[in-house]
Amino acid sequence: MSLLVADDEADRVIPDPAPRQVDDAELARERLIGTPMPADRLRGWIVTAVLGLLGGFIRFQNLGNPTDDGTPVFDEKHYVPQAWQMLRNGGFEDNPGYALTVHPPLGKTMIAIGEWLFGYNGWGWRFTAALCGALMIVMIIRIARRLTRSTLLGAIAGVLLMADGVSHLQSRMGMLDIFLAFFVLAAFGAVLVDRDQVRSRLAVAVSEGWINASPYGPRVGVRWFRILAAVMLGLACGVKWSGLYYIAAFGLLTVLFDVTARRAAGVRHPWIGTLLRDLFPALWAFLAVATLAYLSTWWGWFGSETGIDRHLAETTGGGFGDAVVGALGSLWQYSDHVLNFHSNLVTDPAKQHPWESKPWTWPMGLRPMLYYYEGNTLGCGESKCVAATMLIGTPALWWLALPMLVWGLWRMVGRLDWRYAAVITAYLAGLLPWFINLDRQMYFFYVTPMAAFLVLGLVLPLGHLLGRARDGAERRGTGLLVVAMYVGLVVANFVWLWPILNGDSITESRWQAELWLPSWR
Repeated sequence: MSLLVADDEADRVIPDPAPRQVDDAELARERLIGTPMPADRLRGWIVTAVLGLLGGFIRFQNLGNPTDDGTPVFDEKHYVPQAWQMLRNGGFEDNPGYALTVHPPLGKTMIAIGEWLFGYNGWGWRFTAALCGALMIVMIIRIARRLTRSTLLGAIAGVLLMADGVSHLQSRMGMLDIFLAFFVLAAFGAVLVDRDQVRSRLAVAVSEGWINASPYGPRVGVRWFRILAAVMLGLACGVKWSGLYYIAAFGLLTVLFDVTARRAAGVRHPWIGTLLRDLFPALWAFLAVATLAYLSTWWGWFGSETGIDRHLAETTGGGFGDAVVGALGSLWQYSDHVLNFHSNLVTDPAKQHPWESKPWTWPMGLRPMLYYYEGNTLGCGESKCVAATMLIGTPALWWLALPMLVWGLWRMVGRLDWRYAAVITAYLAGLLPWFINLDRQMYFFYVTPMAAFLVLGLVLPLGHLLGRARDGAERRGTGLLVVAMYVGLVVANFVWLWPILNGDSITESRWQAELWLPSWR
């Protein structure tokens, strides 16, 4: 018998070798490494750069429109003037007259950067949001490529996020949620790189034969990407406190990754090894490092004399029996006031916000939000034109959220697929905590961090549809056709929604045609 082997220069025929003897160490190393990253690194970066530039153009297109006669629209009215005040003061807010000074400073600081560059106008207060939205497209391409080991699927993830209505509009608003989404996605990418790095280090121990020098396995050294993830999560909390949910979710995820890595390496006691070798460094990273990163976002407030509640501890005590004093004590009390505000921000049945929604409506985007409406504009070719911006998740994406969750949970639990476990954990970290207090006022824009994980949760099954190289040309061709048709549907859906995502002037009939469901009105 003979075996045909592909060579770089030509195909050559060699004798069929004897059956390969695979020892336990080699099997463990193969389990650890799994499918390697694609070899097309240059093409991967070219695809990333091209789609990133295209996404940036889309996010920045006519960024200064719309405004309310030159002033912010919707919740921009809270954060944009606060950011302008921080810019004038050197990094802190000192006007308690802003009744909604109830979020940490980082998001407003980032808005202030754009205002510093371009002034107090639509371009200025939306610039950094659009920049973060464009960079998220770059990040999700690289993250999906690492998850799937496919440059093509990475590119598809970039196109889908580019065509998501929630990500698009939130990237064009002077609000906080896109910054939260940016740091959460960056942390998720760092967690994935950390997983691969740990497995590579354990594979070295397996190859060199000292994996079981201790029954608990070896130490894996300093994990810089886990520290980076903790920094990103601390910064996420510096935008909104809902970043805490992701600290808990990603911390748990890394511990489970560590257990499965040690088990795959053949460590005799993987759970105990993880507890002894990995748990305490993880707690240090996700608690201590994240806390330091969070506190760093208050730099302007710490350095001020007139920041809101800056010297509160000196007049009322610092809490914990006055053990927390000085600036930290004041920040503790200030944070307690903010927590009380959020805890008591409940729905008044007599004064319910017209666009309020509850979390069970969010996965499919059943209750979007109208940010801006002008019913008497020009430019559509008729006597009466409408200009509006509405936060809508592209239905071709968002209406598949529940099937994505069902499939993802089955793959996660039934097939122990780590990729789905990572994505579903991140997605649910953005959704489930809001069910704790259903009396609280809640709005659809809270889903902004979830959008990227919805895209990743859809890209993974698209990879199944696409098939593998060994499945044959016909199977791959059919899979590619189905995937291409779906991506085309999402892009076409996004193009249809474009006028009401960007505030373009359209006819009244076109406006009504955009409102597909009664709950959209």
